[in-house]
Amino acid sequence: MHVIVTGGSSGIGLEVARIYGLRGARLTLIGRDDARLVEARRNLVDISNIPEENIHIGSADTGAGPDIAAVFKTSEETFGPCDILVTSAGIVDPGVFDELPGEAFDYQVTTNVLGIANSVRAVYSSMKRRGQGRIMIISSGAALIGIYGYTAYCASKSALTGFAEALSFEALGTGVTISLCFPPDTMTPQFEREIAKRPREAQMLMGAVAPWSADAVARKIVRAIDRKRPKLYFGFALTALGLYGPFIKPFLNWWYRFRLG
Repeated sequence: MHVIVTGGSSGIGLEVARIYGLRGARLTLIGRDDARLVEARRNLVDISNIPEENIHIGSADTGAGPDIAAVFKTSEETFGPCDILVTSAGIVDPGVFDELPGEAFDYQVTTNVLGIANSVRAVYSSMKRRGQGRIMIISSGAALIGIYGYTAYCASKSALTGFAEALSFEALGTGVTISLCFPPDTMTPQFEREIAKRPREAQMLMGAVAPWSADAVARKIVRAIDRKRPKLYFGFALTALGLYGPFIKPFLNWWYRFRLG
């Protein structure tokens, strides 16, 4: 089994790769930073005793279509066709809309939307031809409700719902499973950078709930892939928003506006 994980150099992506590596899968880790990818491979080998020959790494920005296509091509030449794709690559850079530089807004949309589409495009046709394959698109709890200071992130992650739902209909009868998950705050290097910039107004809405561990999130994601679940929510609040958002959000938005004064 060949598992490709974008954003595989740290956080959720690395922990997903670890689970599959311990199952004996051949792994391809894709990220932007060569040094971090090398360190991730060393972590899997030294800590989890995953054979180094089972781990391929490739550096590319998922938002750059030709670059990511080339990395996927090399990975499949190395380990064979992709059986499972987990799109964990993403970026968050909080800031109120009129103060956030346009480049920062655009980069989040490019990475979080086009980067996902580029990665899926690289394997989807091959999966259809073979009549098998699983794709897990990692969105965010921020896709379920607008959050102060997260205009770019909420917009980009919300777009993935439409993308995944439309693609899942196109994939009917092909043997390819499209899944979408909405992780909560997760203790990753990116979260540590994000939390330092999170506006107070955003924290009011999101509350003081402790972030999940990357390992716990990864285990739920892999279990959902195993069961071919179309959507995965985490925790009571996000599950309620995901399933009953149209009924809950009017009251939540009223409370939030009241708190903001």
